[in-house]
Amino acid sequence: MGLGTNLLNFSWHKLAIGSAVAMTLTACGAQEIAAEKPSASATAIQAHLEFLASDEMAGRDTGSRGHEIASQYIATEFKRLGLEPAGDDGTYYQRIQFRKSFLKERSAGLSIHRGDETIELDYPKQFIMGPSSVTERDELTAPLVFVGYGMVSETFGIDDYAGLDVDGKIVVMLTGRPEELPSEEAAHLSSIKGELAAERGAVGILTVHTPQREEVRSYETSMLYLNVPTVRWLNDAGEPHSRYDTIAATAYVDDAAAEALFANSQMTLADIFTQLENNESPKGFAMDVSATLKRESRHEQVSSPNVAAVLPGSDPELRDEYLVYTAHSDHIGVSKDLSGDDNINNGAMDNAAGVSVMLETARMFVESEQKPQRSVMFLAVTAEERGLLGADYFAHNPTVPMANIVANVNLDMPVLLYDFADVIAFGANHSTLGDTVAAAAAEYDIELSPDPMPEQAIFTRSDHYTLVKKGVPAVFLMTGFTSKNPDEDGGKVWGEFFAKHYHRPSDEPSLPIRYESGALFTDINFAIGQRIANDEQRPQWLSDSFFGKVFGQGDSVATAN
Repeated sequence: MGLGTNLLNFSWHKLAIGSAVAMTLTACGAQEIAAEKPSASATAIQAHLEFLASDEMAGRDTGSRGHEIASQYIATEFKRLGLEPAGDDGTYYQRIQFRKSFLKERSAGLSIHRGDETIELDYPKQFIMGPSSVTERDELTAPLVFVGYGMVSETFGIDDYAGLDVDGKIVVMLTGRPEELPSEEAAHLSSIKGELAAERGAVGILTVHTPQREEVRSYETSMLYLNVPTVRWLNDAGEPHSRYDTIAATAYVDDAAAEALFANSQMTLADIFTQLENNESPKGFAMDVSATLKRESRHEQVSSPNVAAVLPGSDPELRDEYLVYTAHSDHIGVSKDLSGDDNINNGAMDNAAGVSVMLETARMFVESEQKPQRSVMFLAVTAEERGLLGADYFAHNPTVPMANIVANVNLDMPVLLYDFADVIAFGANHSTLGDTVAAAAAEYDIELSPDPMPEQAIFTRSDHYTLVKKGVPAVFLMTGFTSKNPDEDGGKVWGEFFAKHYHRPSDEPSLPIRYESGALFTDINFAIGQRIANDEQRPQWLSDSFFGKVFGQGDSVATAN
């Protein structure tokens, strides 16, 4: 899971769950749920987690032997439960080929040309550049055009490219987004900046670090990831999947070094930063300078699988529709730059916990007296830590018709270190799944709380989002921040996990894991799935949801809230 660690301080209010929510169920759905159902086993969850997060898995990095063993374990569990294979060619596996790309040492270059003067910027102190996934050598020189934040949205009345000609140019854009934009929507719009530039003919992108960004994530922090490879999945033709291959090179420029870009322009960078301080969105303009970007890249190919299984639905009409559970099985592998004896990032919470919950949920569905009317898919995806790549591959190459997937419940890093009294379902405010989660949690006297960290835009940052972009309503289920124990601050425990253990070797089974809390979380997860699988009506986007408007299709969008 990709999140920041500055999460110790936050304020939020709980959303009370009234009996009216439960009344939203159809009579049919209520009758199905009334049937006796199994309970989750804390021991089973512990057994799964301790295996998947053991040192023998070596951190389950994408393409590693450890991840292959973990995938085989998951497939074996699916087979043991009698679930049908839902991968490729009648197997549990959806095998994916990936290209890992590395920037060659001392190959990165960024030069600014102002008349007869050329300024060479220093890598990586003044700019950062990643490798190409497509070419081995790139070099381009082109004029610069400033495009503000580089965002376009009809919904929010934004067009930073209005009146600008960027065809064949290198665009210069600010990192971040206008302050008035809602965080989740802004995160989506930020994620397509490169695509927007490419669509308008740009050949390169320079992104400028800002003082506002420095407060959240310093330029020095970004430098820590210089040697991390870029990873892309390959299509059947062996080509890396990308939305904007026409962009020949990009670079991220420190704000002090970026001043030289604006020296001959109608506005200085200091003027633009003043506008940002006043919450004004800068307007774009052509710049009286050009730049040269160059780099060399090397490539490696690795293979890694998604693992998928299906429990067929019992209803002749609904069995062709699917509820999909997702949980990523990969983690970040072995750290090479840590001192000490332990450098294995075991990923106990991230995300052996989520996979363990999914496996136990699968068992409960198989052993339940009341079989689901819709089919239920259990999908362990790879390469989440590399950019949601396994889930993205599935979204582009689904093993069941995408139009038949009615909902996705994503399980990514439930922090099972305290006796939680509430759950969070990121995305609950965008579809009818919010009511579904609330009613299921209420069965166990657990409350649904609103997103306590809206500024983090977590709804756009895990595997479910790849299905959201295909029009599938989704929620990302996680433990909430309150505890049943009055002497325990769940939010503090959650925040301390991020500060001390997230993406570190200490995220391992030796943590004080509350497996009984894991069982309760699984019971709720199962109850959510039962309601989705047995309700006569498929989940719908709410009519005022930005994501429903952008991605929702046909009858997946509600006509009223």
